[in-house]
Amino acid sequence: MKKTIQFGEKVEGYNIPVLNEREIRAAAGILFLVMFISIQQAASGDFTMLKYSVIAFLTDMLIRVLINPKYAPTLIIGRLIVRNQTPEYVGARQKKFAWKIGIALASIMFVLIVIVNSFSPITGIICFVCLIFLFFESAFGICLGCKTYPWFFGKENLQYCPGEVCDIKSRHEIQKTTFNQFLIVLGYVSLIVLVYFVFGNSLKEAPFDLFGLNSHS
Repeated sequence: MKKTIQFGEKVEGYNIPVLNEREIRAAAGILFLVMFISIQQAASGDFTMLKYSVIAFLTDMLIRVLINPKYAPTLIIGRLIVRNQTPEYVGARQKKFAWKIGIALASIMFVLIVIVNSFSPITGIICFVCLIFLFFESAFGICLGCKTYPWFFGKENLQYCPGEVCDIKSRHEIQKTTFNQFLIVLGYVSLIVLVYFVFGNSLKEAPFDLFGLNSHS
């Protein structure tokens, strides 16, 4: 029973239960894609896919926290996707806290969207927050929910954070950003703004069918 219902894996060399960050990021990417498409559908007036997605999201999170992360469907798929990559082990404790936040948000969405069958600014904000959380996890490897863990339990309980951000150390040379690089980013943003003001009207024009494949005779 202990092997079935547990949180985190025991890995040699780690004194606390850990999880594989690579499969977690892969699972976050899958959930982000599904939720993003669902929200796009909802924005056009069709909430069907969003309702299914909320149910799937909540179920997956409940399995992660209440049973065992290794039985969560999206994490299983994520494990298959990154099975040839070297695992990156992270502490399970802060992940569990972050996923509890996910359960809370998904539960509110389940009640409002699925049971009550309603939408409001509340559901819109929660959808936006979930997308931000999933995007930061999948794209940057930053667990925003984990960031709030020290607020409640202190930094002394943090171990094996993604990217070793828990460890106090100086940045490597390759991680440092120079003033010239900041100027490049500023110039890049300025270019996009300039394009908007100079070519904005022409870019709004709908493109024509180059080969006439969709023309009706």
